Amino acid sequence: MNVKPAVSEAVDIRLAHSPDADDAFMFYALATRKIQAPGLKFTHVLSDIETLNQKAQSETYDVTAISLSAYPYVRDKYILMDCGASFGDGYGPLVVASRPMQPRDLGRCRVAIPGTMTTSYLVLKLFAPEVQPVTMPFDKILGAVKDGAADAGLIIHEGQLTYGQIGLHRVVDLGVWWQQETGLPLPLGGNGIRRSLPRDVALRATQAIRRSITYALEHREEALNYALEFARDMDPELADRFVGMYVNRWTLHYGETGRRAVRELLARGAAAGLVPGPVEPEFLIEDETA
Repeated sequence: MNVKPAVSEAVDIRLAHSPDADDAFMFYALATRKIQAPGLKFTHVLSDIETLNQKAQSETYDVTAISLSAYPYVRDKYILMDCGASFGDGYGPLVVASRPMQPRDLGRCRVAIPGTMTTSYLVLKLFAPEVQPVTMPFDKILGAVKDGAADAGLIIHEGQLTYGQIGLHRVVDLGVWWQQETGLPLPLGGNGIRRSLPRDVALRATQAIRRSITYALEHREEALNYALEFARDMDPELADRFVGMYVNRWTLHYGETGRRAVRELLARGAAAGLVPGPVEPEFLIEDETA
């Protein structure tokens, strides 16, 4: 990342993320100004992850949530922040069906997916290369599976906890499979920050987001109450469980294990011809020796 002169005046940062409970929890302190970010003014933009993946290719936002599988397509424009990531630590996106099904049978199935650039789809293709994808909005997938419009569905967000309520059956947990394969947590999404920003601005933005995450974890009840506004009618107990799955120690820092997991994901994706490669992900880390 190029080092540019320090910027002293306030800088507008367009921060794009999904309108989901975990992101709302993470950005609560920033959105409600519970913490200060001297010299920065954040404008929040809410959009689904597949749309953000697409917009990142045209460098629409200063900071954007992206699927880590989309990083190879935007690595010339963005570097990964060392905070704000979502990992599945022994759990992850699920494939569900309207009837009991063996994982080996997925190769013959039409599977509803939330987008071809999502990490969940990349891992599904690594697990079952012959699946026949049918792309649709993530919040339509459970209904499509129940109604028979798809043989199975790839579930992200809170659907991972609610699919059983409408009588669907789990076929495979891709986070469990990934951990058995690699011994690593499954990296799903991260925050990219524009390479063209001055380095001091990028570092201040990263620090502000990390403080926001820390504030939410330390003031869980108030942050969760805010996140419930984005929880699509989940009850508080379920929302708390979902947030806990994806806002945790991995969200504060990748750490060496987290960075290794990202490298492994992208290396496997490139080897399978599913993402451009070879890819060496870059991380913006305050302490370059970390």
